[in-house]
Amino acid sequence: MKIVFMGTPDFAVPALQRLISEHEVVCVYTREPKPAGRGNKINKTPVHLVAEQHNIEVRTPKTLRTAEEQQKFAALKADVAVVAAYGLILPKPVLEAYPLGCLNIHASLLPRWRGAAPIQRAIEAGDIESGVTIMQVAEGLDTGDMLCKGTVAITPTMNGEELHDKLAQIGAELISAVLQNPQKYPPQPQDEGQTCYAAKIDKAECLIDLHTDVNALYNKIRAFSPFPAMYFEYEGERFKVLETQITKNTNLPVGMLKQIDNRLFLGCLNGTLEVLKIQRQGKKPMLTAELLRGYSFLLA
Repeated sequence: MKIVFMGTPDFAVPALQRLISEHEVVCVYTREPKPAGRGNKINKTPVHLVAEQHNIEVRTPKTLRTAEEQQKFAALKADVAVVAAYGLILPKPVLEAYPLGCLNIHASLLPRWRGAAPIQRAIEAGDIESGVTIMQVAEGLDTGDMLCKGTVAITPTMNGEELHDKLAQIGAELISAVLQNPQKYPPQPQDEGQTCYAAKIDKAECLIDLHTDVNALYNKIRAFSPFPAMYFEYEGERFKVLETQITKNTNLPVGMLKQIDNRLFLGCLNGTLEVLKIQRQGKKPMLTAELLRGYSFLLA
């Protein structure tokens, strides 16, 4: 089968690698390289790098809304386009360019968590399971018909990175199965009454608010770990909180940050969090106990 692959981040890489091994990937679409870091080095996306390793043509248009780009897309004469966290809107001429249309690997159990950040929002909400849905891309936001799903349990300690990696592998397995035998997976409409939306993560919501229920904050910290990461500021320096646990110490006042020997606690509504893993600004992540051997939060 001739495939055009459209994806950008690490989440899309396992699916691309699987399809390269099983089909003819004739072209890869990804977001354009951007400068990053102190030297403004141009960084290619993870999908871009994998495509280059396999000598596959890479295209990085800023938009697919122009007639020229749509014609170039159609001229590839593929059987299907596979989409995985691509990052650009696909207009109708693109959706209809190939016989099997465009299939999306979406990191949620649709119709729950349509939108930009389904992995983080599922953990943040305290969901006990997540999964991947292979769906037919439509013009609405993740509204297309579903072809199949795979589920994974969200354990009480699982963070965003761990769930991301599991879902990426499930997505690769599911899209492989669908393309091996498309007739086996008839499209099923989504139940619009069960929808909820995974809003894009705003930088402002990463600042820890200790006037938050302890369970809600615990879930949000692990949802956003290791990226973009929740943080607090102390003496003008940012400290990312990457792992916590709820403690039985409920005597800590709400809003208080307290160091006891080599342990660090956050006073929240209805309970206390102990910070187990932390990242000082400009440093690597470390166990909190390691940080506190050479650094102290001098609090009254």
